[in-house]
Amino acid sequence: MLRVGLTGGVACGKSTVGAMLAERGAHYLQADTLAHQLYAPRTETHDAVVRTFGRDILNPDGSINRSKLANAAFPARIGELNAIVHPAVVVAQNKWMVEVERTDPNGVAVVEAALLVEAGATRDFDKLIVVTCNLEQKVERYARRAKASLDEARAEVLRRSAAQMPDEEKAKRGNYVIDNSGTIEETARQVDAMWAELRRDPAR
Repeated sequence: MLRVGLTGGVACGKSTVGAMLAERGAHYLQADTLAHQLYAPRTETHDAVVRTFGRDILNPDGSINRSKLANAAFPARIGELNAIVHPAVVVAQNKWMVEVERTDPNGVAVVEAALLVEAGATRDFDKLIVVTCNLEQKVERYARRAKASLDEARAEVLRRSAAQMPDEEKAKRGNYVIDNSGTIEETARQVDAMWAELRRDPAR
């Protein structure tokens, strides 16, 4: 089985590319989905995050409010949060890939994670895909997604980007770079070409 990491900056279109790969037959997992599960009350990760950042980040039902946690962590304390969450996410995504390989040994498993490179998880993958676009596109996309003003979106994109490796540095580490600054059709053509190569990869 081919293990593929999918990463990129804030609002660059990682999930769009991931969905395209899933449509073409890849097994697809978003690491953020695992993080949601790990944040559930009465889990080790939940308890460690609350001990570190305080009960002000909780909703009335005891679950972690992701917005409040982000406000508490970015940018000065993001290292503390990552030190708690990243190891648990890496373990969970590797378990998922083991299960995929058991059921589909000739398949392609894609894990999308914004901080995949920063977490040192590239060693767990055979190939790395980096999705890129320019800052203005990130701001516009984040504004649409979050239903925020452009000024609010710009501030949040810059805040989150400060905790990530620059896109240019990530792109240097990628086996494939998808430029998502054009139309959806242009992105799809790049994904088609990349998928054909992934399906031929001898690591499968």
